[in-house]
Amino acid sequence: MDLEAGMAEQVIGVDVGGTFTDLVLVDPSSGAVRLAKVPSTLDNQAGGVMAATREAGADLGAVALVVHGTTTTTNAVLERKLARTGLITTAGFRDVLELGRRTRPQAYGMKGEFRPVIPRDLRREVPERMDAQGRVVTALDEDALKREARALLEAGCVSVVVHFLHAYANPAHELRAGEILAEVWPNDHVTLGHALLSESREFERGVTAAVNASVQPLLERYVSRLAGELAAGGYRGELLVMNGNGGMVSAGKVAREAAKTVMSGPASGVMAAAFTGRAAGMPDLLTYDMGGTSTDVALIRGAEPAVSNEIEIEYAMPIHVPMVDVRTVGAGGGSIARVNAAGLLEVGPHSAGAVPGPICYGRGGTEPTISDANLLLGRLDPSRLKSVEGGVTLERVRQIFDENLGAPLGLTPEEAAEAVVRMANVRMAGAIRMVSVSLGADPRDFALFAFGGAGPLHACALARELGVPRVLVPARPGITNALGCVVADLRHDFVTTLNRPLDRLHMEDLAAVLQAQEAEGRALIARETVPLREVRRVLSLDMQFIGQTHLLRVALDGPGITREALQAKFEEVYWNRFRVRLDTIRASVVNANCSVIGVREPLDLSVLIDPAGRRATVAEALRTRRDVIFDGAAHDTPVYLRDALPLEAEITGPAVIEQMDTTILIPPGDVARGDRLGNIIVHVGAAG
Repeated sequence: MDLEAGMAEQVIGVDVGGTFTDLVLVDPSSGAVRLAKVPSTLDNQAGGVMAATREAGADLGAVALVVHGTTTTTNAVLERKLARTGLITTAGFRDVLELGRRTRPQAYGMKGEFRPVIPRDLRREVPERMDAQGRVVTALDEDALKREARALLEAGCVSVVVHFLHAYANPAHELRAGEILAEVWPNDHVTLGHALLSESREFERGVTAAVNASVQPLLERYVSRLAGELAAGGYRGELLVMNGNGGMVSAGKVAREAAKTVMSGPASGVMAAAFTGRAAGMPDLLTYDMGGTSTDVALIRGAEPAVSNEIEIEYAMPIHVPMVDVRTVGAGGGSIARVNAAGLLEVGPHSAGAVPGPICYGRGGTEPTISDANLLLGRLDPSRLKSVEGGVTLERVRQIFDENLGAPLGLTPEEAAEAVVRMANVRMAGAIRMVSVSLGADPRDFALFAFGGAGPLHACALARELGVPRVLVPARPGITNALGCVVADLRHDFVTTLNRPLDRLHMEDLAAVLQAQEAEGRALIARETVPLREVRRVLSLDMQFIGQTHLLRVALDGPGITREALQAKFEEVYWNRFRVRLDTIRASVVNANCSVIGVREPLDLSVLIDPAGRRATVAEALRTRRDVIFDGAAHDTPVYLRDALPLEAEITGPAVIEQMDTTILIPPGDVARGDRLGNIIVHVGAAG
């Protein structure tokens, strides 16, 4: 039960979700893994984190490293609970953040709502101008800059963005503005647009900088509070925070580029999936993380998650820093089902959350949810639900389904529950198609990696819907995001805008840019105190045909490449994506990208379930039997304890497998087999 060499001290990974806060503690000295799952405290996430350490019995004085995935940034942006922030921009361009790309929230809708991150009265202009080649057209008016900065302070701003036109081509004016603000602004919450994102598109660059500045004080306050509470509990190590790119950065530096923590929590789960898939010999995965509030999906090829710097977390909210390409839908275990005014069933996006939660949690919830539907169908055991406080009977859940859903729809409560599950599955299958079919990938070529507290309940049905042949359920599905924090690597991403036609780009200049990016990344990683196995790089270019808008990522083996070879690579990527050849149109290189990754020592996944608890046969792991409804019919179904199953057990559906953090549903006709690492692989629709 020893871990790999290099993991000689205790490590904690902790992830805060919308409903639960999950924690994994790895203790190499004893080979033990301790787990915790507690309700999230969304008003102060540090409370849930500390509660999780107590539930796990962690001795913080013996812990060498704490890695944290947080939703602080994402929640602040989506709920618009932001720090008061001002913008100083080029004269004539204060409305860039609001004009955007003149798109619509709904392509065929007649109306929509959009609120810019920074309101118009806090967006100020100063005389200055660069052209697209980086030549000075109008000198920076320094007196005007000081005057507008003081006005923003008087208006109550605590953060400020400097966003000048064409600063990516020549940042001299933004740099000078930063020097002036260092004297005028009372704190260091100053974001220079080009420093965060050196990209030619002024709207995307401006929104990214605005998000960064408006969440910077919130993230800094939260991280400082958490670090202080950990220290008060005896922790003497460094707190690391997950970034949205799947890497991590020290807490002392994370607030400087706060926008990079958007999607921090979902990214950690994807990194754990990539790590597990590589170890299990299944490197091509569609990840499916269904929690209590939402479902996140992503695509992994060759054990490398797809990373994009063109993520839009909601309408007109592009965050153009590299992030794991995760798509989210509002369907989680706590998603509320209702009959709308048209008499149609709707599921989500509104959620019961942690409080009051689903009806079956016994905390005062009165609206039917997906978790309640699974309970009514026999797929969950009310006596074993996490954090249930009692006081609600199965008959009470059935009565609410009858009154709220069954009667209006003309269905029995059980039929209504099945309809809720099917509706949720349709929405989640659509999200998976967004990261696969819509990008030219065939789901049949992948395995579905099911995790989150509710993911393994729905995974086999989704796999059947999508034609996915196998479902991979890791050892600890409900704690996978926290596990991702334990296995995540250090990572720094760099993007430099070139915006040159390929036939006019000097390949020596391209190589020099990539080499400089790599050198900077290696220098940053060298300053960290985390033990590493190796440092590697990933190089790519964002390219397009001239006249097009969308970019395609072209992977490079090294900085040295000929123009002809690069043209061939781009055409291959374009063909694979669109099945079209445009031989007569010139290609353009928009961005040069470099990721420098500090690879940490691996975790032995077999320790996640204590071998001492396993039984010799499947029959010995049987806990009980109960009726479970599939397609309208009740099946007498065995219920197994996962921690007691033999490593390489084989189970033919229907079956239910229960564990502390989730419940796995094996429908009729599916076959589940364990592997040597403690994973369960479900072969959908066949025993092969």
